[in-house]
Amino acid sequence: MALTGNLEVEIEIQSPAIEFFNFFTKQLHNLPNATGSVHSGELHQGDDWHALGSVKKWSYTVDGKVVTCKERIEEIDEENKSMKVDFFEGDVKEQHKSFKIIVKATDKEGGGAIAKFSFFYEKIHDGISDPKGYLDLAKSMAKDIDAYLLSAQKGK
Repeated sequence: MALTGNLEVEIEIQSPAIEFFNFFTKQLHNLPNATGSVHSGELHQGDDWHALGSVKKWSYTVDGKVVTCKERIEEIDEENKSMKVDFFEGDVKEQHKSFKIIVKATDKEGGGAIAKFSFFYEKIHDGISDPKGYLDLAKSMAKDIDAYLLSAQKGK
């Protein structure tokens, strides 16, 4: 079994790609309000939730278990509506030397978008399973964030 790997999931959403992308780059502090999968988040280091290098601490459910981690945004690509995030410390480090996520939103012809989550990881040993529970977490979050954004549009 390989120590490094990547998993990807694409989710169809009704919101435009720019709104989904902007949620992660400008409204991330609202994540616990948008989805029941994320229980809490706090700005741990830095002055801005959305600045490169700022550190957030999260509590969320994956594989039926409440876990914690810290994360920092490594890259934001406005043109391609994507961002790269590094997860470190907490439960994620018990099984992984590295764990990074790329979130990308792409508009669909005729409306809506595709939200793509790509997970890149290195396990600490080959007895650890691939983190497939994060695919379910991404699907759940994407659907919840989409509903959150759509209800905000209706309220305008």
